[in-house]
Amino acid sequence: MACSGGADSLVLADAAIRVAGPAHVVVVTIDHGLMPGAADAAARVAAWARQQGAAAVVRSVAVARRPSLEAAARQARYAALDALADELGLACVLLGHTARDQAETVLLRLLRGTGPAGLAAIPAQRGRFMRPLLAIDRAAIDTYAAARGLPVWHDPMNDDRRLARVRVRRDVLPALRRENPRLDAALVRLASSAAEWLEVIDGLARPFARFPIDAAALAAQPVAIRKRALSLALEAAGLDYDAVHLEQLDRLTTAADRGQMSVDVRGGAIVRTYGVVSVAGRDQPTQAALAAPHAGYELRTWRAGDRMRPARLKGRSRKLSDLYIDAKVPRVARAQARVLVRSSDATIVWAEHLGAAFGEPCADLPIPARSDGKF
Repeated sequence: MACSGGADSLVLADAAIRVAGPAHVVVVTIDHGLMPGAADAAARVAAWARQQGAAAVVRSVAVARRPSLEAAARQARYAALDALADELGLACVLLGHTARDQAETVLLRLLRGTGPAGLAAIPAQRGRFMRPLLAIDRAAIDTYAAARGLPVWHDPMNDDRRLARVRVRRDVLPALRRENPRLDAALVRLASSAAEWLEVIDGLARPFARFPIDAAALAAQPVAIRKRALSLALEAAGLDYDAVHLEQLDRLTTAADRGQMSVDVRGGAIVRTYGVVSVAGRDQPTQAALAAPHAGYELRTWRAGDRMRPARLKGRSRKLSDLYIDAKVPRVARAQARVLVRSSDATIVWAEHLGAAFGEPCADLPIPARSDGKF
């Protein structure tokens, strides 16, 4: 389990050791190297865990310097925890987020602007990461820590008002609690309700949530499903986006076909060609794959002027460019499409997206796989 030495994670570590037994717990501390004394605090956590009979690991990470230091630290931390879980064969990774963290996250997302999916805030479980304290308020955490005499470390970053979360915790939430003393519980309930909604919407959106997407099929769905499917597809593709991008992509998906259209997102571009929505430049063959030797054949990208006798034309020859247009192969997909050429007579016997030529036994051709394992 992950433990920074703060009250939340130390309480969770202590409870896990008591419930599961020390032999079944590994206490992992990530040292971001951002604050003086962080390395000493990590060493103290590890020493405490070993005194309880549990295993302990300290892992240092490098945090990229970018506008959101908090986000960069979080990304580095989760990457390290993932790697350690694989390394150590951990069944799950417990995280010490509590109801206070959930309330703060909901409020932060409201202040920055979010849709219904964002209101679900911190999930109780995502993959191997589990948060068993997510419904526990801070008063209960502090009571447990005091009763057990836990050596809680106070992270100086929790006092750094340059961080939005610290300003919300110290200034915004106390003011709002004067209007509603039970605000934290209300925000946690909102997150729970949004998560319930999200479970239903995700189930309806997932059949459309991976590029390439059939624009007509997605356009037939209600707008909430369309936008959620696009969100999931972007996340699966490793692309960042915001609400404005989703509006643009929804218009791209529902528009009438009129040649190639595209929307730039952070980290790439989404293109629509012939009713297919895809990520620009993805799934292209690597140079290594193009250079792969095949006895009696040459594998190369297609060229202007190339001709082929496709099976569907039963031997009639046509330009590959015309065949791709007839087959409605998106421009981005055909940009570096490969062809297999017989060395003895320079005949194209197979073309990516079109298949084998007329009279060519497909099973006997050395048809190559792309880097993603597809043909």
